[in-house]
Amino acid sequence: MRPIVELVDVSRIYPNGDTVVRALDRVSLSIMPGEFVAIMGQSGSGKSTLMNIVGCLDRPSSGAYRVDGIDVAELGKDELAALRCSTFGFVFQRYNLLPSLTAAENVEIPAIYAGAPKERRIGRAHALLARLGLGERSEHRPSQLSGGQQQRVSIARALMNAAPIILADEPTGALDSRSGEEVLALLKELNAEGHTVILITHDPDVAAHARRIVRFQDGRIVADDRHEPEPARDPLPASGPSCSSGLRRFVPDLGEAVRMAFASMHANIFRTALTLLGIVIGVASVITMLAVGDGGKQSVLDRISQIGTNLLIVRPGAAGIRSSGDNATLLPEDADALRAIPGVSAVAPERSGRYTLRFGSEDYFTSVTGTSAEYLTARDWPMARGVMFNADDVRAYAPVVVLGQTVATNLFGESNPLGRYILVKNVPYEVIGVLSARGANAFGQDQDDVALVPASTGFVRVFGRRFVNSITVKVEDAADIPRVESEINRIIAERHQAEDFQVRNTAQFLETAVETQNTLTLVLGCVAAISLLVAGIGVMNIMLVSVTERTREIGIRMATGARMSNIMLQFNTEALVVCGVGGAVGVALGIGVALMLESLGVNVLLSLLPPLLAFGCAFLTGLIFGYLPARKAAGLDPVVALAYE
Repeated sequence: MRPIVELVDVSRIYPNGDTVVRALDRVSLSIMPGEFVAIMGQSGSGKSTLMNIVGCLDRPSSGAYRVDGIDVAELGKDELAALRCSTFGFVFQRYNLLPSLTAAENVEIPAIYAGAPKERRIGRAHALLARLGLGERSEHRPSQLSGGQQQRVSIARALMNAAPIILADEPTGALDSRSGEEVLALLKELNAEGHTVILITHDPDVAAHARRIVRFQDGRIVADDRHEPEPARDPLPASGPSCSSGLRRFVPDLGEAVRMAFASMHANIFRTALTLLGIVIGVASVITMLAVGDGGKQSVLDRISQIGTNLLIVRPGAAGIRSSGDNATLLPEDADALRAIPGVSAVAPERSGRYTLRFGSEDYFTSVTGTSAEYLTARDWPMARGVMFNADDVRAYAPVVVLGQTVATNLFGESNPLGRYILVKNVPYEVIGVLSARGANAFGQDQDDVALVPASTGFVRVFGRRFVNSITVKVEDAADIPRVESEINRIIAERHQAEDFQVRNTAQFLETAVETQNTLTLVLGCVAAISLLVAGIGVMNIMLVSVTERTREIGIRMATGARMSNIMLQFNTEALVVCGVGGAVGVALGIGVALMLESLGVNVLLSLLPPLLAFGCAFLTGLIFGYLPARKAAGLDPVVALAYE
């Protein structure tokens, strides 16, 4: 039978300034399966260093170490973790139980990293605790247990994976004599069942329970006594359950990582709440800002759409030259010529000026526009009451007027203005209609502050000169706009024999407005995203603090079989859970704030994309800013982590 533990000329050297400390000096030791060996020596003799090397928590500086014939020097970090998981069970002097977990959950830890199904490991954990007399205390936390009970939980954890080797480091050092005797009796019982027990102690009375005592002094073996023969029995196999890894373990590992993440958050509830606050504010800001930005953009688009996106506006003056309202290069006959273009549904010449309207003792200064009967068709502007003047009214120079809502309200209040007369430049006009309300346009101007008269009447009785400020051309199909625009340019250029006009496309104006509003929305989103970035940095800082605070916990998990990927996954998952929960709360808060602003009259547009984007950014923040702390945690040396105070 080959040794289950074999050390050949093993040394462990630690640098100490300009000198070195030889914790182990060319130690050779073989332990057969099923032995009960006590490693005895005073503090500083090297026995704890030996235990760390035997338990694959540390590596020798020189020499060879084999576990059941496997050369440990050839194993990587994850392979060492798998070996610890399947072969070794640790019983520590200070118990090394995780305070946030119950007794049963502490016992389960090695089985989690071994990949055991949840139901099986829960059942085994409770069975082991019941065997050790802690069946009724399985749901208690370590702080609710005595020292002896905590050490029995530690022994149950060491047995969880049926590890063939039990490494007990001063298991009675923190116990009273009665509890110490109970623990030693348990170790003897486990040895009788076939476990190889390696007991580290400085106490000769404790060492006397072993059948073989190896004494250390100054890093060397000074005695190796076997005072009691090993009984004839079959030792346990040299390897426990398979501690598998790979993709097939990812989903179960992720589930456990999420559960541990929530447990960690609950254990540090106040710090978690502060961390969540940064994510919540960042996500809520993104959603609210984008909702307000999109609402403003939609409001602008709605106002522009009221003008129409299939309109061509002909204005006097050459392109690139600013023209005044008195530029007399466009005539009503130009509008008549444009009506012959195929695909044109309405042509409305316009001449505007600001004048005082009077009804009784009420005066109101407003914009008076002379136009054709096609004006409302071109503008898609319905009537609220009454009628629009027609082509006959234009030809007859009829003194009729159609009022906007603002003008009608200021002159007539709540009374019906139809059939009544108002004075424009001391000439009476009959009110025949009132336009429906349009509100402000894209430039913030009140579209309802207008009075419409026939163009012919306006030229003679109001404006005094026969030219127009603009001609609005409505195209039936927006796809025909380029062709119609080309025809307009050709016809007017032939009539004027000069390029003294310009044609503007409202669709292009709409595109420009959309681009401008998109830029503003992007700026708002970037400002809000900065707060999310700051929150992410806060998450990273908190996680780095958490790694420092939980260094011993990381060491315990590594000692019980956690691979680097397990530690990485756990801490990254904790960051993801924090950011995910914060993102979900932030989405709800952002939507709530947006709805509140909408109730206060702010233009808000909620859509599915901003919440998804904000939540996705929060999740990505957790992934990115959780990586560095997780990597730091996974890179810790197990023996250093276990010794951390």
